[in-house]
Amino acid sequence: MIAMTDVQKHFGELHVLKDVNLEVPAGQVVIVIGPSGSGKSTLCRTINRLEPIDSGSIRIDGTELPAEGKGLAQLRADVGMVFQSFNLFAHKTILENVTLGPIKVRKMNKGEAEKLGMSLLERVGIASQRDKLPAQLSGGQQQRVAIARALAMKPKVMLFDEPTSALDPEMVNEVLDVMTSLAREGMTMVVVTHEMGFARKAGDRVLFMADGQIVEDAPPEEFFTHASSPRAQDFLSKILAH
Repeated sequence: MIAMTDVQKHFGELHVLKDVNLEVPAGQVVIVIGPSGSGKSTLCRTINRLEPIDSGSIRIDGTELPAEGKGLAQLRADVGMVFQSFNLFAHKTILENVTLGPIKVRKMNKGEAEKLGMSLLERVGIASQRDKLPAQLSGGQQQRVAIARALAMKPKVMLFDEPTSALDPEMVNEVLDVMTSLAREGMTMVVVTHEMGFARKAGDRVLFMADGQIVEDAPPEEFFTHASSPRAQDFLSKILAH
């Protein structure tokens, strides 16, 4: 479903992605972890071309990422993205936020889009908030709206870039619960996160990144109990000690 081959990315002098090769088959949940500045978010953002790459290739469902234009808009519709910040339209209601993409990009009629939107708000547990504005919701609720909005486009792949890092601790689980249920339903997901419990429970694979490279790629249990690289062992000892 996602294939990255020899991907390189620089920000000026900084080499943020070095020879990244990654295959994510349909239905797999890949968790990306690693220290700050290791290239995790950049990796996530190149998959829907929010960050262009310098060289290499990225394919989604067999199609190479177009550089720009209509093809790119279509591809972005197939790749849902949920960020740290919720990026909701402040002046639109919750339901309007969720239905905007399907109406504008997928050319769905309003009634159909609203029906879909309500079913998704139901699914993430906030259908009762449909007429409120984002500012009237808690951070956890806003992030669940952002997930519903991404799902409304019926994407083939979902990318999550640290979706819980801006939330208060008590709101983290309500978002992770929604993500766990998506994982169980077979959604192809790439998740950049610091939530190790979620990585263990919902991931099929854990990628550990350091200095712009994928250093380890292993099933969660194997990674957390027998990380093979010194960088990963050091990272885990710091994180799991807390």
